[in-house]
Amino acid sequence: MAGVPSFDVVSEIDEQEVRNAVDQAQREVGTRFDFKNTGSDVELGKDEITLRSGTEDRLAALRQVVEERFVRRKLSLKVLDWGRVEEAAGSSVRQVAALRAGISSDAARDLNKRIKALGLKGIQSQTQGDTVRVTGKKRDDLQAVIGALRDADIDLPLQFKNFRD
Repeated sequence: MAGVPSFDVVSEIDEQEVRNAVDQAQREVGTRFDFKNTGSDVELGKDEITLRSGTEDRLAALRQVVEERFVRRKLSLKVLDWGRVEEAAGSSVRQVAALRAGISSDAARDLNKRIKALGLKGIQSQTQGDTVRVTGKKRDDLQAVIGALRDADIDLPLQFKNFRD
């Protein structure tokens, strides 16, 4: 396949930036008067962020703080897959946001379908693990695919890597 222009579609999370965003959210919660004595807390786990607070009101405010920090650090909110609000110990509430990384086989099928539907001659895509590799003869066609995927309403943060001419 050498010499055929290609690129990879991936969905990755910058873990350091996520950590920074959560740290900043924790600091903000610690200093804000409206969070004082509400038991509000943001915790980063391996593949999730857990929010806890005394009331649903404060929990919603906490979620907003976390999302603002994500946006400020140029992290897509699409990586956050919010679960439902649950009752937690001591009359508090919690909400977990799973961190989505990688392209599932369903998502890869969807991406491959979308790429095929563009009807660009000589463009092919195939799933390789949690990556979709797109190949084609013309660089302009590859860039058209990137543009179309950027504009598409896809529920995943996508990045385009390893562009080779």
